[in-house]
Amino acid sequence: MVRCKVCSLNAGHPGISIDDDGVCNLCRLDVAVELVENFTYVSRVYEEFTNSGPNQRGPHDCLLMYSGGKDSTYMLDKFVNEYHKRVLSYTFDLPFESVHAAANISLVREKIPATFVIDTDERIKDVMREVFNRPTPAKPGKYLDEKLPCVSCRSFFVIRAILYAWQHDIPYIILCADPQQILTMESNVRKIVKSFYRTFGRTLTDEYFQGELERLLFAPESELPKIVFPFVALRDEYDPDRIVAELKEKGLYRSSPYETHCTLFPLLNYYSFKNWDCMFYKLNASSYLRAVSRNKDYDRSTYSVRFPRSVDVTELEDRLRAIVFEIATGEGDPDAHEDALVDLFKRLDATEDAARYVARSFLDMRTVAADMGIRID
Repeated sequence: MVRCKVCSLNAGHPGISIDDDGVCNLCRLDVAVELVENFTYVSRVYEEFTNSGPNQRGPHDCLLMYSGGKDSTYMLDKFVNEYHKRVLSYTFDLPFESVHAAANISLVREKIPATFVIDTDERIKDVMREVFNRPTPAKPGKYLDEKLPCVSCRSFFVIRAILYAWQHDIPYIILCADPQQILTMESNVRKIVKSFYRTFGRTLTDEYFQGELERLLFAPESELPKIVFPFVALRDEYDPDRIVAELKEKGLYRSSPYETHCTLFPLLNYYSFKNWDCMFYKLNASSYLRAVSRNKDYDRSTYSVRFPRSVDVTELEDRLRAIVFEIATGEGDPDAHEDALVDLFKRLDATEDAARYVARSFLDMRTVAADMGIRID
């Protein structure tokens, strides 16, 4: 397998090409022009929101998409108690959300004076089933194709939040994506909707949203909510360890970020390995390797997962691939799989309890797939 000699991305990774010197296109280009433009737009909207006065059209200044994770909890506390915004906390009740995230939501509802709304729609299962069960995609694919299930799921409930804000005259939607996640997200309401149409087609999109998106697309620009990415706008200040420490000191967060993973996380890895021969966090890992090659003392180059300097990313990926495929086909010893996975996640600085929690979610992969109607080989 041909790999980039800097970041280890393989030649078959979606959107990746490797030149004669063995260096991939991401390592050759520090920042894409469109990414710079996106950061500029996001920073401008964040500044506009923080300087805005009370919403004159309704009782809420913003809708904050609240998942129960560290990032959304941190910003909910900040916007309510420091910025004194009238926040509607919007949670989409994902059927595959972890129990730890649900527990964090219950904890925060008792302590932060926001308006809490929980939305639900079983069609999210149809969306995920359709994506996971698609035929093997054509190679080489486009950049970020390996994240299609995750992006599709998030797009579905983000659009649900957009519809809610639009229908209730809420001018801003707060989306607490970490700085690296901006690579997989649009920052404009119309672009998010159009992207969903491109992925699923008109028939399925109209079925999932009962025709509501057509009205949204043709609404006046002044009526559409704007999406705010606070952590992207403040990217130089983003420090996950500090965020968790501050939240725990305030009694607003009890779990580890490793424990708030979606229960589909193992299937996301299976999808990436099966279709693109890479682990789900490979782009994060490649970002880590790219940064370390420039600064040997840098131990955090990605945001969603910590990659300590001592980790051999290629070896970790190879071990995870072997375990995922054995679990998918019902082969191997579950106890041995659990021990191996615990070791892998502890090497990524997870605690014993957090590593074991995630490891056991991998052992449940076949059961989760069967419950969702997702085919695995």
